[in-house]
Parts: sequence; structure tokens; C-alpha cells
Amino acid sequence: MATLKLEIITPEAKVYSQDVDMVTIPGSEGEMGIYPMHLPVMTQVAAGEVIARTGAKESYLAVGDGFVQITGEKVAIMTDMAIAAENIDELQAEEARKRAEARLAEKLDDEETALVQAALAHSLAQLDVKRRRRG
Repeated sequence: MATLKLEIITPEAKVYSQDVDMVTIPGSEGEMGIYPMHLPVMTQVAAGEVIARTGAKESYLAVGDGFVQITGEKVAIMTDMAIAAENIDELQAEEARKRAEARLAEKLDDEETALVQAALAHSLAQLDVKRRRRG
């Protein structure tokens, strides 16, 4: 059976690089399922959950905003944050969410608002993935 090479890259490191049967990504207009031999596409990735499937095994990662390049053989996600579900510290993510929401209540300039909104999106994505995959 054909597979896809899934690579998830952040500014700090290559976070994930495996052959997978299928991948689900959070797109700007909803979830997108990608199988081998997909038509080439380049689109935005929204903060959320990436699901990588290999056989019966699934891997879950929280990702931030970014871009994805899809070919028939490869899915390359370039994002500002990617953390495997098992590495998410729920308490730390919840504290980050609270700090970001408190900062948004303050009077901020446009640049600060964008940074705080990105931080809030990161913490919400982590909390969503961790809480959905708990157990």
C-alpha cells in the first residue's frame, strides 16, 4: 500500500517525520484528509490537531498556524508550533490560556494583540488535543 511522508517543521526543529497511510490537518476552512496520490496543493493550516494514521495506530499533534504543501508522496507542514499529544502539559497550557485572555482585556497595540492572539491559539490547540486524547 502506498504511503505519504509527513513532515512537520517549526522554526526550532523538525518535529515529526514519518511515513503514514493518511493525515488529517486543520485547514483554514475545516479539516482536510490527505491520502497518498493527492493532487498537489498549498494552503493554510489553522491552529488545531493533526492526526497521522499508520495502520491501526494514530498519532496526535497540536499545531499552530502555518502552511502545508501537499504532493502525491509528501505532506510538509510548516508551522509556528507543534507538540505531540503525549508531550503537552495541560496545566501549563491552561495557565498560558488564562494569561493570554487576561492580556487581551488590556489596551494593546495591533502587534501585541496579534502576538497574544497567537499565544491564545497555541494554548487552546494544546488543551483541545490533550483533553480529547486523555486516557
